[in-house]
Amino acid sequence: MSKDEFHSLDAASDDALLVLFANGSPAAAQELTRRLMPRVFAQAYHKLRNRADAEDVTQDAFMKLWRIAPDWKQDQAKVSTWLYRVVENACIDRLRRNKTSAPLDDVGFEPADDRPSVSDQMQDKSRVNALYAAIDTLPERQAAALRMRHLEDRSNIEIAQILDLSVEAVESLVSRAKRTLTAQLRGQKTALGYQNDTL
Repeated sequence: MSKDEFHSLDAASDDALLVLFANGSPAAAQELTRRLMPRVFAQAYHKLRNRADAEDVTQDAFMKLWRIAPDWKQDQAKVSTWLYRVVENACIDRLRRNKTSAPLDDVGFEPADDRPSVSDQMQDKSRVNALYAAIDTLPERQAAALRMRHLEDRSNIEIAQILDLSVEAVESLVSRAKRTLTAQLRGQKTALGYQNDTL
């Protein structure tokens, strides 16, 4: 692929890349995957909390995307919105099959030369588990909006499109979710090692 073709694909919309793939461009599929896969994986991981399951869901979602590419209608939805819904439904189905969500066993504490002590790692893991447990108690739309905004780093505009809400409604959902989480976690500050921190 030439430098001009690369820049052209880099500037193309997700919709345009999917249409190009449907018309036989593997480079368009590579660019779309590069652009969207990290976000899709993050969504699945934050929902399932298991790396292998998240990888499976991500792979399945992209396989579905490639299959529907020839029939894609650019005015039906954004590709990222379509993928979000496919992943969300796949995660819900998988959680139902498993009955309970998988434990956070693979929260990546990559060992480095000066890696944290075992007690620090355990405390970090306890904090992550407490956060996820608190998010699980939120109403579904609040939890979804909060995950997308703060764990998947999506904009309020994109979240509004995905949830079919106004931007103001998304801001309200995220704000209410944060207030609820703060109230829930405040009582656990000492246990989680935040006694000297502002929660």
